[in-house]
Amino acid sequence: MDVSLVPADTTEDVRGRGSGVPRQVAVLPVGSFEQHGPYLPLATDTLVACAVAREIAAAFPVHLLPPVTIGCSHEHADWPGTVSISSVTLHAVIRDIADSLRRSGVDALVVVNGHGGNYVLGNVVQESSARGERMALFPAAEDWEAARQRAGVATSLLTDMHAGEIETSILLHTHPEYVRPGYEAADFVADDRRHLLSLGMSAYTDSGVIGRPSLGSAEKGKELLASLADSFGACFSLLTSETATAPGGERG
Repeated sequence: MDVSLVPADTTEDVRGRGSGVPRQVAVLPVGSFEQHGPYLPLATDTLVACAVAREIAAAFPVHLLPPVTIGCSHEHADWPGTVSISSVTLHAVIRDIADSLRRSGVDALVVVNGHGGNYVLGNVVQESSARGERMALFPAAEDWEAARQRAGVATSLLTDMHAGEIETSILLHTHPEYVRPGYEAADFVADDRRHLLSLGMSAYTDSGVIGRPSLGSAEKGKELLASLADSFGACFSLLTSETATAPGGERG
């Protein structure tokens, strides 16, 4: 694991941060370890989730957690390097983390999802909210759309499905050393993916790319993250209020 992804907090840092807010909020990045074409690393979704989470932590008094680095990537199962866990396992991991946080005095959890295939995270949030627990899934599709517009991302969220303009831009901004040559000529569009769950990614792309990475830039990546941090304000206010109904969101 990249050591930059591991928070350096001590227990006293967490205690002190919580003294200024009605309720402590933890932020958990959740990614995946799956193919992202020939130019982005297998850990792309984890790196994106961590970038969003770090941006949030720089703007709000939250308890930043280390990432969950392997998720539900079954649509990429036949691509070399991809590793998955079951949705049941991911569900249990998030539940266990939330339970442990509450025992240590942190009673609200935001799951920052970097991988659209982690569908089960929405179920975890809904079930937890129904039990009266404080949990949210971020960013929502509306947050990504606002970020896309602010950053001047040309590709729609439908087209920008995998290893496209958004992910390439965020990594060019945060981890340019991980972006290999070739993204400039890797554009591939497959907007009709209605059988993705049955057939997997290999039915729609030979390269592993669906989107327009050639349009990516570090400047767009910076603006995408800044916009998401701004959008997080509403989520933070909701989770720290006296009455809360947790929001949910995902990115495809």
